[in-house]
Amino acid sequence: MEGYKKSMEGRSILKNKLYLYLTEFFAGMSVMAVEMGASRLLAPYFSSSQIVYTIVIGTIMIAMALGNVWGGRSADRDPNPDRLYRRILVAAVWIAAIPLVGKYVILGVSGLLILTVSSNFLVLAAFIACMVIFVFPLFLLGTVTPSLAKYTVGSLEDSGKIVGTLGAFNTIGSIIGTFLPTFVTIPAVGTSITFLIFSGVLLLLGLVYFISKKEKRAGCVAAAVLFVLCSIFGNSDSFAFWESDLVYEGESIYNYLQVKEDEDSVILSTNVLFGVQSILKKDDSLTGMYYDYALAAPLMAGQQTSGQEVLILGMGTGTYATQCRRYYDGIFVEGVEIDQRITDLARQYFELPEEVSVTTYDGRAYLQAVDQKYDVIMVDAYQDITIPFQMSSVEFFTMVREHLKEDGVMVVNMNMQSGEEGSINEYLTDTISSVFDTVYTVNVLGSTNRELFASQNPQIAGLLTQNAALLSDPQLKNMMEHVAETLELCDKGDLILTDDKAPVELLGMRVIDGIIRDEIGYYKTIFKEKGISGLLNAM
Repeated sequence: MEGYKKSMEGRSILKNKLYLYLTEFFAGMSVMAVEMGASRLLAPYFSSSQIVYTIVIGTIMIAMALGNVWGGRSADRDPNPDRLYRRILVAAVWIAAIPLVGKYVILGVSGLLILTVSSNFLVLAAFIACMVIFVFPLFLLGTVTPSLAKYTVGSLEDSGKIVGTLGAFNTIGSIIGTFLPTFVTIPAVGTSITFLIFSGVLLLLGLVYFISKKEKRAGCVAAAVLFVLCSIFGNSDSFAFWESDLVYEGESIYNYLQVKEDEDSVILSTNVLFGVQSILKKDDSLTGMYYDYALAAPLMAGQQTSGQEVLILGMGTGTYATQCRRYYDGIFVEGVEIDQRITDLARQYFELPEEVSVTTYDGRAYLQAVDQKYDVIMVDAYQDITIPFQMSSVEFFTMVREHLKEDGVMVVNMNMQSGEEGSINEYLTDTISSVFDTVYTVNVLGSTNRELFASQNPQIAGLLTQNAALLSDPQLKNMMEHVAETLELCDKGDLILTDDKAPVELLGMRVIDGIIRDEIGYYKTIFKEKGISGLLNAM
């Protein structure tokens, strides 16, 4: 204890312990801010599913636990606060560097694994990337609490009070660090700037401490210079740094967003690696995607489309709404989209008419709030690579059925088509078949999508054939005739998803693994036979 007291002499900034409590507060805040930022940094590449959140939380808890153990032992060996504040400076610089180098680390890890592993690619890639990027700085921040406990506890008489106060400061900081990035900094300035903001907070903690002591000036200058360099070169919000034709790139509360334009179309993607979410064809033609197949739903719902009411759950930028209005006169369309920023982009870049109303809400919550019935309800509420679990269950599809008119039709976009037994699409088909009397599916050519049509009316296939023959637009008529000819009637199965049990993320990951194996198999063979030089030549 005598050595500890001597080590604290002359450190005026720590005399009343307020600065130690502030250190605990801002460290707790920064840890949670980095955790929230980590999920957003990984999401464009690995999705924002529960699995990725689990990896992020688990990795950070591992780092913090190791930091707690090592920090306590280090403080016992050498109770000098200088050591703690040096670690805080190092953590600050590392976190500041994440926006600059993090995306390259993610792609490097993904590139190595894609050539070496055959299963669980997304899980392994996300875990290893998270370990490489985040474990070290959060390990250092994990040393803060045990170190501060050592510096603040003067005797056993008040140890409980002091440790409790430290815990309260840490918890309050963590609460602010959870809400502030999600609702303020990430939507306002993006993930990269968010990392820099909280890195700057940590940097300031360390600088104020050492400046007050008039020591370690060289280290402080070095840390400040590195932070400035990272701020200059790493403040871009561009995740798709290889793209050169983006007209918009940004973030919302829910998504990373990019809009790309070429001479034929305008495209929205809500991530980098997993394709197109919405599209506008400049020549008003069919898209060549699943939206075209979904145009069969109004023809299945009655003898005429004029006056029909269509609800779209997962509006996106309004591709399906625009098509319905273009090809079917007198049809009324409204949409539900949880991300207001996407709706704004729809108006700005995708020519979504103002008369098409869009409600910013969760699709299932919207159905719970309204009593209206519709002729067609389209369910296209994908979250990156999978359907949100609450919109994949028996309870949800029962709710959809109750909001359809007597002969109404539900159309569901099912991504990640797979021939394997027990796939996510088989689960969805069986679940829907347990709710609706008539269910048909059709594969979308040239993609992994499958469209599903469900109704209580057993005549929907006949109505499609009958109404398709009356269409005047030749392109649409050919498309609808193709859908009618390739419809497959579905039998009821036993793979049922419920609100209590709907493992859609795991089912989706399984299909993604299969798709990656199929797509990369050729290059993996070349790599094994001819090495990296052969692979580069093949590419």
